[in-house]
Amino acid sequence: MQLADRASLRRVSGLSTELTDVTEVEVRRLRLERVVLVGVWTEGSAARSEESLTELARLAETAGSEVLEGLVQRRDRPDPATYVGAGKVRELRDVVASTGADTVICDGELSPGQLRQLEDKLKVKVVDRTALILDIFAQHASSKEGKAQVELAQLQYYLPRLRGWGDKMSRQAGGRAGGAGGGVGTRGPGETKLETDRRRIHKRITKLRKELAAMRTVRETKRGRRAANAVPAVAIAGYTNAGKSSLLNALTRAGVLVENSLFATLDPTTRRARTPDNRDYTLTDTVGFVRHLPHQIVEAFRSTLEEVTGADLLVHVVDGAELAPHDQVSAVRDVLKDIASEHDEAMPPELLVVNKIDAVDATRVAELRRLLPEAVFVSAHSGKGIEGLREIIADRIPRPDVFVDALVPYTRGELVARAHAEGEVIDEDHTAEGTRLRAKVRAELAGALKPFTGTG
Repeated sequence: MQLADRASLRRVSGLSTELTDVTEVEVRRLRLERVVLVGVWTEGSAARSEESLTELARLAETAGSEVLEGLVQRRDRPDPATYVGAGKVRELRDVVASTGADTVICDGELSPGQLRQLEDKLKVKVVDRTALILDIFAQHASSKEGKAQVELAQLQYYLPRLRGWGDKMSRQAGGRAGGAGGGVGTRGPGETKLETDRRRIHKRITKLRKELAAMRTVRETKRGRRAANAVPAVAIAGYTNAGKSSLLNALTRAGVLVENSLFATLDPTTRRARTPDNRDYTLTDTVGFVRHLPHQIVEAFRSTLEEVTGADLLVHVVDGAELAPHDQVSAVRDVLKDIASEHDEAMPPELLVVNKIDAVDATRVAELRRLLPEAVFVSAHSGKGIEGLREIIADRIPRPDVFVDALVPYTRGELVARAHAEGEVIDEDHTAEGTRLRAKVRAELAGALKPFTGTG
C-alpha cells in the first residue's frame, strides 16, 4: 500500500501543465521537471567524478525529475562567485536554452551568493545537492518524528538563504510612514519582511528541537527497557539503496517498504529476531547514507543514528552491484565515527555484509571477496546466504555468562520459559518436585533463579 501511495504521487513524463481546453479546470496535468546537472571535479580520478554525477542523476530521478544533460568542469576549487567558471556558466546557459530545461542542479552545496548569481545568469531555478536530498527526504518521510526531522533540516538549510524581492523587502511601518491605517505602536522604521521571516523560522526551529527532544526521550526509554531485559541489539546501517530494508525483511519478515530508489525508507524500524539456538535479539533498520550527506540531515536524524552507537553489533550492508563499494563503506564509516566521537562512545563491532550478489556474475563476486575479505556475501532477494548470516550474527552478539543449576517448581514455569528464550539451556530434567535446569543466563535472570539453586 505504501508503494501504491508513493507511485500515485509521481509526476508523469511528457505531460504539460498547460490546459488544452479551458473547461478542464478540475483535471490538472503535471509536467516532469526537466533538469541539467553540473559538477566541479576538484580531486580524485575522472571516474570518481563521473560516479558522483551519476549518483546526482539518480537523486534527481528519485525526486521526480527528468535528467537531460550533465556537465563537469575540472578546477582546483569551485568558483567562489558562480560555483563554475564564467566560460562554463555561458556554456551551461546555452545547454539550458537548447534543451528547454527549467532547473539546474549543482553537485555540491552552494553558498547563498553562488545560488543568487547562478540564477541571475541562467534565468532558471538553481538547486544544489543538499536541497535535492532534503526534497527527497520531505517526499519520503511518513512518521511524525520523520517529518519533524526533515522540517528541521530544511529550516536550518534555508535560514541563511532567505531572499526577498520587490515589495516583500519593504519595511512595515505605521503613522505617516505607513499610511492612515498604521496606528499607535507601529510608527518608526519597522522591520523588513525578511527579518520577520527569519524570526519565525528561529521560533519554529526551537519548537521542533523541543519536540524531537521529547521523541528522543521516548526512544531512549524503549532502548533502555530492551537493555534492562538483556536483549542484544543489532543495528543495520549502510549506503542508501544497498538493501537494508530487504535484509531486515529477510531476517525477520518485518514487511518494511522496499523500493529500488534512494532513501526509500527514513523511519527506523525495530523488530525482534531469533538466533538458530533460540536466543532473542532486536534488529533496527536505520536511515541510509550517501556521499557528502548534508550536515543538516545528520544533525536532525541524530537520535535515529544513535541507534547504531548503542547497539551490540553493527551490520554494515554494502551494495555488491556498485562499481566502487569501498567509497560507500568509507562514506558510512566517516559519518558514524563523527557521531560516536561527539558522544564519546565507542563504535560497536562491525559485520560487513555484501548484498545483491544475485545481481552480479561469479567473476565480480570473486573480485569483491578479494576487496572485502572480512565480509559475508548474501542476497536478501533470493535468500542466498541468509541462514549463514543468522549463524554469524548469533556468534557475534553477547551470550549469557552466568551458570545456574536450579530446581524450579512447576508453579514458576515462566522462569523456565525465560531461560529458554533469553539464555542457553544445557540440560533440563522434569522431576516430581519441579524442573531441574542447568543453563547459562544473564545476571538479572540468574537473580530470579537464585532461590531455587539450593544456595539461596
